[in-house]
Amino acid sequence: MSGALRLLLTRQMLICVFTGFSSGLPLYLLLNLLPAWLRSDGVDLKTIGFFALIQFPYTWKFLWSPLLDRYRLPLGRRRGWTLLSQIGLLLSIGLLGGFSPASNLTPVIWLSVVLAFLSATQDVALDAFRREILSDEELGIGNSVHVNAYRIAGLVPGSLSLILADLLPWSQVFWITAAFMLPGMLMVLLVSEPPVLGAPKTLRQAVVEPFHEFIGRKGWRGALLVLGFIFLYKLGDSLATALSTPFYLDLGYSKTDIGVIAKHAGLWPAVFGGLLGGLWMVRLGINRGLWLFGLVQWVTILGFAWLAWRGVQPVIDGVDRAALAGVISAEYLGVGLGTAAFTAFIARATNPAFTATQFALFTSLAAVPRTFINASAGALVESLGWVSFFILCFLLAVPGMLLLLKVAPWNETLPSRRR
Repeated sequence: MSGALRLLLTRQMLICVFTGFSSGLPLYLLLNLLPAWLRSDGVDLKTIGFFALIQFPYTWKFLWSPLLDRYRLPLGRRRGWTLLSQIGLLLSIGLLGGFSPASNLTPVIWLSVVLAFLSATQDVALDAFRREILSDEELGIGNSVHVNAYRIAGLVPGSLSLILADLLPWSQVFWITAAFMLPGMLMVLLVSEPPVLGAPKTLRQAVVEPFHEFIGRKGWRGALLVLGFIFLYKLGDSLATALSTPFYLDLGYSKTDIGVIAKHAGLWPAVFGGLLGGLWMVRLGINRGLWLFGLVQWVTILGFAWLAWRGVQPVIDGVDRAALAGVISAEYLGVGLGTAAFTAFIARATNPAFTATQFALFTSLAAVPRTFINASAGALVESLGWVSFFILCFLLAVPGMLLLLKVAPWNETLPSRRR
């Protein structure tokens, strides 16, 4: 464990803190603050569920990721594209709060799509940057640090902004939230651009070669198995948490209750799980981490089914609050562990020469459940009820676990690759 702690206290890990925070803030705004804002303004649950479709840029970002591999902006391929997207994010987040969803839903939709596009573009640049500064030995713990900072960023739109919404107009809340993009912008200006490793010389090469290299390395069957695993591994827990904020509201909790209790009960176990998972993976390896952490991630979905089965309880009941906090803590501990191993697996599957495009392809595929399948969450809840919905989420997590037999065998050892 001492070797893992030494890896944790490095400049690369500090950079991963900033990359994670900058990536997480806009996504959690779309996942947590936006549904609460819509629900508070009287938008129906089915419409809120379909709002998940505005996240389609996270699924299709591989289409424009070759541009980030091919073209260099003034600050560099990684820093230049990151700063450009961050400036756009700051402005689009702030402007979003100037509308009323109940009376001006169309501009809210379009501005949310722009926000998602800029966020996905930032992710492409930051994922490539992070992969290029980490060695294979640092992938597990580095991606755990990134994921933890990613989740801590969720405190802003998922907790602070919700609490402020009880005190301030939504327009001010969104500008305050937007200001939290500034630390990531400062990081971009202070760090150095990573060295270029076989950057594509033409746009055609940037588009074609990443796919050709991946298929050539894995073979068609191996490539399809890896892609299928990436799609399925997080499907169950992603769908289970798709409507978490409306679920808590339907149980009778106020926005402040959610901000103080639910978000913190989810955040800190996820942070602890992610950090612990990263440290354990130094010794366990990524494959065994996927098995052990995925099992925890899978079983804890049932806690939400139990919570829904209990039904609405008096909000003033401290025992009820403890039950809510306990279920959420267990679920997000599993999510933190599983995400740490999953993100490291995706990073390991990329080739340094085509980092942006391959990383974007894999993470785009991982975002498909969150974007398209989660869009049906509202309709599923209305037709099945909350209890059956969470049981369905539990069952949908099974195929991803079974694919571990093929893509990440328990005793497989892989050659190390330095940055």
